[in-house]
This record gives sequence, structure tokens and C-alpha cells, in this order.
Amino acid sequence: MTDTVLVTGGAGYIGSHVCKALSKAGFTPITYDNLSRGHIWAVKWGPFEEGDICDARRLSEVMAKHRPIAVMHFAAYCYVGESVTEPALYYLTNVGGTLSLLEAMRRAEIRRFVFSSTCATYGIPKAVPISENHPQDPTSPYGASKLMVERVLRDFGTAYNLAWTALRYFNAAGADPECEIGEAHAPETHLIPLAIHATGAGQEPITVFGNDYATADGTAIRDYIHVTDLAGAHVAALKHLLSGGGSLALNLGTGRGHSVLEVIAAVERVCGRKVPLSYGPKRPGDSPVMVADATKARSVLGWRPDFPELEAVVQTAWRWHSRLLTDRIE
Repeated sequence: MTDTVLVTGGAGYIGSHVCKALSKAGFTPITYDNLSRGHIWAVKWGPFEEGDICDARRLSEVMAKHRPIAVMHFAAYCYVGESVTEPALYYLTNVGGTLSLLEAMRRAEIRRFVFSSTCATYGIPKAVPISENHPQDPTSPYGASKLMVERVLRDFGTAYNLAWTALRYFNAAGADPECEIGEAHAPETHLIPLAIHATGAGQEPITVFGNDYATADGTAIRDYIHVTDLAGAHVAALKHLLSGGGSLALNLGTGRGHSVLEVIAAVERVCGRKVPLSYGPKRPGDSPVMVADATKARSVLGWRPDFPELEAVVQTAWRWHSRLLTDRIE
């Protein structure tokens, strides 16, 4: 019998890719999801348990049933703009729900925890590339909620012997290379799928927010990390904890930045069609450049991205979104 790992939010974009990676690594992922933003079709590599992370009783039932050796936590709200207009939703779920989960783990005596964090905890960078030692000063309730959880993890580690890793993603992108799962958000806010959708007949132009940044082409630069590479890092982080490794936070990115216009050009090359676009004002709190220093993840986990090239990331996304249009997956 293989060891089980509880994956909250395992029916979501990143969580489902991690479930596939866990299965390939010999674990049995137990997807725990309320399906408010996840998809049942994304649950393919282990049992599914419907439930909310704020439901302490349900969490305890699932943990008692499956006896996981660790928890990977992806269940959260993650739209920056929505967090500004609905901060209560973000603090209640992202912080309160995580506390509920951690308390259920304490009762079940589960002491290994891999947390889906974000580069949004850094806020506007003072230096690029951004290392884990960079000050954390988030500019949105979303980033603040993730930073609060990181503080909770440090305190739980000290008080309750919780071993944890907080993985700070930069821009997750792409889809499963075998096209079994991929990105399907509603509403969609990520640049690559928006650009792909805009190449279709009769589609509205995408809006580029700001073209007067102090960058080579005036548009913002981001570090796009393939979702399969993120998944691999989570498995490596779990193995690190299982082998007795210490608690820590790690950046996950390629260390290479691409501007909005460079991403759009890559989509046009892959799709063979133009991406209609218009320009809008900069969004409050947006940084000109966000690029990871992922040296620590390479050193501690032995992790390196398998998809460091932007065009390869876009190609996997294009194959997945073409399938969405053909198969009408919802």
C-alpha cells in the first residue's frame, strides 16, 4: 500500500498537476476540494473527498479515513483584484481555513506540510532577481493572507513541531505536456490563456496594462514557471521533509523574465495568428519586474525546471486550450 498525501485544492490548476506528479512518484494523492473553483474532471490520480477547509469536522473525518503522511495545501482564493474588493473572503478562507486545516492536522498528529505560497508576499521588489531574503511587504490582501500563513507556519513549527515548506511561486503557466489536465479558470486572468483565447475569430482584444514601464518595450516583466515544474518542486519538497529536512521557504521560478509583449509574440508564433490587443493604464500595485532567484530551491531540493523556455510553456498551453475548445471540458 502506498503512502497517502492529502492535497487540499487538488481539483484546481496547480493542485491537480501536483496530484499527477505525486502519483508518478509512488504516492497516493487524496484530493480534498469543495469544487467552488476546481473541477471534478481534474481528479484522476487518487480518491476524491468533497469538503471545505473551514469544515473542521469534515477534515478530521477525511484524515482519519486515509491517514495521510503529509498535507499539501493549495485550497485558497488567488485573484489579486478580487482580494482588494473582497478582503473578508480572502482572510476567512486563506488564513482562517488554513488554521482550521492545521488544527485538524494537530489532532491527527500529521506533522509535514507543504504550502502553496506566492511571490506576492514580496510586494514591489527593491532588487531583482528576488531572493528569499528580500523584505516581504505585500500590496494586496491576497499577498498579505499568504504572508500571514507563512508566519503561522513558523509559529506552529516552534510550538508544535510542524515541519513545513512554503513554496513562493512566480507566474504559473502552461499545462500538462500529455494534455490530461490544464488551466480552466472562470474568470481567466492569466496572460497566456487570455492571449490564446484572443486569437480566435471574433474575440475581444486583450488589454495590456501599462506600456510605459522602465523596461525594454515598456511592458511589465514576469518570470513564467511551467506548472509541471512547480509540481515537481512540490514532490521534491515533500521528500525533503520526509527525509528529516528542516522547514524553510523557497522561491520557484526560472530566473528569466519575459515582458507582456514578448509573451504575446510567443503566443502568435505558436498559434500562427495575431493577438488583438489594446493598452490600458497600469494597475495599482503592479511591479515593473518580478523575477525569481531560485538558487536556494536548486541547492536544497536539487530542483531545476524542465521547461525553462517560454515557447515550450506556450506550446503546452496551446495544446490544452485547443482541447478545451474541441472537447467542451467545463
